[in-house]
Amino acid sequence: MIIVTGATGQLGRQIVERLLTRVPADRIGVSVRDPQKAQAFADQGIRVRQGSFTDVASLAHAFEGASQVLIVSVDKMGEEAVRQHRAAIDGAVAAGARRILYTSHMGASASSHFQPCRDHAATEDALRASGVPFTSLRNGFYAATVVQFLGHAMRSGQIALPADGPVSWTAHADLADAAAVILADEGRFDGPTPPLTAAQASAFDDIARIASDVTGRTITRSTAPDDQFRQQLVGRGVPAEAAAQLLGMFAASRAGEFAAVDPALATLLGREPITLSTVLHKQLPDDDR
Repeated sequence: MIIVTGATGQLGRQIVERLLTRVPADRIGVSVRDPQKAQAFADQGIRVRQGSFTDVASLAHAFEGASQVLIVSVDKMGEEAVRQHRAAIDGAVAAGARRILYTSHMGASASSHFQPCRDHAATEDALRASGVPFTSLRNGFYAATVVQFLGHAMRSGQIALPADGPVSWTAHADLADAAAVILADEGRFDGPTPPLTAAQASAFDDIARIASDVTGRTITRSTAPDDQFRQQLVGRGVPAEAAAQLLGMFAASRAGEFAAVDPALATLLGREPITLSTVLHKQLPDDDR
């Protein structure tokens, strides 16, 4: 049985939906914190069990009978993120899974400027130490992140952010499709995958032009010094740790950590990946056009 964790989240849900087109429902199980939120999957014949990375005992039941376990990374960072991921890895090993998969990041590195990428690297180390074959999905940076950054810009006409570098923004839908392909073709990749990215990398200068084309509004890009941006975030009530994480993302992009593009995703999909322009067309609110 293929077990997918985090199946009520944005990426996990789409992975399960795509997986249903490739394998029978009775070969799929999901591990979720709140089974009621996964009732739609249960109605389709998928096994739904409660499992939490903070409750190790629950994972024995949630992962029971697993041949493969896909661990969708948690929305934490630092030691807490790595601790939860290690608990999930230990649970998969204890359940007898013959392969563990993990949604990592193209920038995973112990020396990254971006804390989540350091967390992904530490989790990959834990996977290597587990003794079980693993596949680390080196996903491109989520394109949906751009939509979040554009919220204020759609009202003000200006993207005021720290200096950045090119990022291969990649659609959730494409990454979900790729994960389903890899799960259905067990062992296609061993260890970290190549970067699973869109075909182009864009900096926010490019994004301003794309958003202008999509919305018909004039959107300009201005650069905010890092310290000024940090002060603005903290002044709006953003915790200092979260502000530091966000600044780390820009520092990492300036260092080229997210600039790579690779044909691996297109090969898995059998088509070109979704472009950032298409993502913005679909996800920007109608009242912003």
